[in-house]
Amino acid sequence: MRKAKPKKRYILPDPKFNDTLVTKFVNYLMVDGKKSIAYGIFYDAIAIVEEKVGENGLETWKKALNNVMPAVEVKSRRVGGATFQVPMEVRPERKVSLGIKWLIRYARSRGEKTMKERLAGEIIAGSKGEGAAVKKKDDTHRMAEANKAFSHFRF
Repeated sequence: MRKAKPKKRYILPDPKFNDTLVTKFVNYLMVDGKKSIAYGIFYDAIAIVEEKVGENGLETWKKALNNVMPAVEVKSRRVGGATFQVPMEVRPERKVSLGIKWLIRYARSRGEKTMKERLAGEIIAGSKGEGAAVKKKDDTHRMAEANKAFSHFRF
């Protein structure tokens, strides 16, 4: 057991939109410490989204992220030798990080040629309430709904 909780690290806002959520997203997008490349991919993807949708790209991205963030999830809980999938509310910070991870993960597995096009495609799909990341959220919610009978095992 820890003696004290670790200090919360605060991240700086990004240079273009002055938004900490963008920096957080770029940090998850980054591979091998190449932050400037990750920023380039994100900004280009936002530009592609603006071009295709005709709306503000950042607002579309935030809408997509809200559509992907889960409200409930299941956690395994052992009770008397049996393991139950217990539905739990998702903490706000975890909600955001899960949404970001799913958006990036399913963008990477898309079929477009470059990462900026894949990310833009997933953002557009997410903002419309479709796409693989939104499907993942729906599956998570469905799993929690199916295991609602075990919700009294919450801790």
